[in-house]
Amino acid sequence: MKSKGFTLIELLVVIAIIGILASVVLASLNSARAKGADAAIKSNVTNARAQAELFYDNNSMTYTTVCSSGTNNIAQFITGATNAGSATVNCADSDTAWALQASLKSTPTSFYCVDSTGAATTTAASSIADGSDYICG
Repeated sequence: MKSKGFTLIELLVVIAIIGILASVVLASLNSARAKGADAAIKSNVTNARAQAELFYDNNSMTYTTVCSSGTNNIAQFITGATNAGSATVNCADSDTAWALQASLKSTPTSFYCVDSTGAATTTAASSIADGSDYICG
């Protein structure tokens, strides 16, 4: 007597294969999310450079308070980097220079940094401290 259909073993093997494939897809998805968050952080930090230069031109050629909260400064980009997943955001400004760095979500010990000299770099460790360093590197 022949029966049509699948045996229990065949069904269990198929379910196991589907489970393995699903775990691979989910692992890749988490990596993609972190890379997407890193792109958003870098975008916010990079856009802060243009806003800082506008601030400089509109405020008697000074960067003082460009990191502070308020209008026409880079505070919105600092908030944007934080909202995108950056755990640490540092900003430093003086009359003649400024720098902004934000930690990346995929590697929290790496920082993306931009400054008033035009530098935009990824560093392995924090390269600026609030209120004292104005150059990435």
